[in-house]
Amino acid sequence: MTNAAPSATRTFSWRLPIVIALCGCAISVITFGPRSSLGFFLTPLSQANGWGRDVFALSLALQNLLWGMGQPFAGAIADKFGAPRVLSVGVILYALGIYLTSVATTPGMLHLSAGVLIGLGLSGSAVPMVIGALGKLLPESWRYIAFGAVTAAGSFGQFLFSPLAVHLMGIYGWQNTLVIFACVLLLVIPLSMMLIAPRRPAGAPAVAAPAPQSLKQALAEAFGHRSYNLLVLGFFTCGFQLAFVTVHLPSYLADRGISAEVGGWTMAVIGLCNIAGSLGSGWLATFLPKRFILSFIYFARAISIAVFVSLPASPVVTLIFGAVTGILWLSTVAPTSGLVAVMFGTRWLTMLFGFAFFSHQVGGFLGVWLGGLLFEATGSYDVVWWLSVLFGVLSAIINLPIVEKPVARLAVAPA
Repeated sequence: MTNAAPSATRTFSWRLPIVIALCGCAISVITFGPRSSLGFFLTPLSQANGWGRDVFALSLALQNLLWGMGQPFAGAIADKFGAPRVLSVGVILYALGIYLTSVATTPGMLHLSAGVLIGLGLSGSAVPMVIGALGKLLPESWRYIAFGAVTAAGSFGQFLFSPLAVHLMGIYGWQNTLVIFACVLLLVIPLSMMLIAPRRPAGAPAVAAPAPQSLKQALAEAFGHRSYNLLVLGFFTCGFQLAFVTVHLPSYLADRGISAEVGGWTMAVIGLCNIAGSLGSGWLATFLPKRFILSFIYFARAISIAVFVSLPASPVVTLIFGAVTGILWLSTVAPTSGLVAVMFGTRWLTMLFGFAFFSHQVGGFLGVWLGGLLFEATGSYDVVWWLSVLFGVLSAIINLPIVEKPVARLAVAPA
């Protein structure tokens, strides 16, 4: 008995929280980067095939919708069988979709590649999947900081890949740039193996745990919980705003006489500043009410968008908007996923956060699709910008009544 504990410690000593969190961050960088740069391919791909912006916008709208629809199912599979398998399959679909987008010559092929394949691939390989895995592997003292760090890492991927996409397109062309990104994505497969849950060492005592909850019970509990429904509804706005800006901001800036380089650096600034925003929201979520953090973020976004579209276009205004937007960009993820963990625990965290993310992606679908549709109809993005302001105010209000405490099942469970 005396020698068993040190041996077990040596066997699993590499599984320090910092090592696991860093692996999750690396996956987040790689998977978030290519997807966040797709807006830069809207104009060259549309011009090469003689399409309006609505064709590419519909593909990315489908991507957002299928990503959201697939996320709860991928999350349920990961909760039951482990995240590494789901991550590996997801990133293969993602890479295939990126490659086929580079050779798409018909709207149907583009919808299949950029829409269906990338969307389903992201549902198994993006940030929500990593957050669910870390929620199970890390102690509670690390959880919210790690959630923020993984989100921040995704933003670093945006910071890295946005100017990289513009640079590579200038050297190799937009098609070869997509092929390069598809190859880079495959690095996620070996990294995902680092998120395998450790087996209990032979001879180690079993730890007492509450009675297991079935998937059906988890769903009934969550959707019967008023605060969870408010959280899910409010997350719609996050997706609407982020997807619209990611896909349409480069074209919006070009229409107003701002160069592609400024557009690229604006998206990069958003990603860079969100590193601070995501880490900050994860840190604040450890001691401040998460619902107040979310309400502030949504209201601040509404104000920043209203100011941006009201001012004359210039590189300085655009970059300042990028910095403010970046601080607020994905800072919603840590408090949102944290609230799910607080209310329901981590057993079905990936799936339950997946349903919240589905609402996020329905918003993303409408933001991208309406952006392209209304631009073709009116020649302007103004309606969608002001819808973003309205939704921001509504979500700020919706998050305030959330009750931030464990459900009765967890509250009465033995420590």
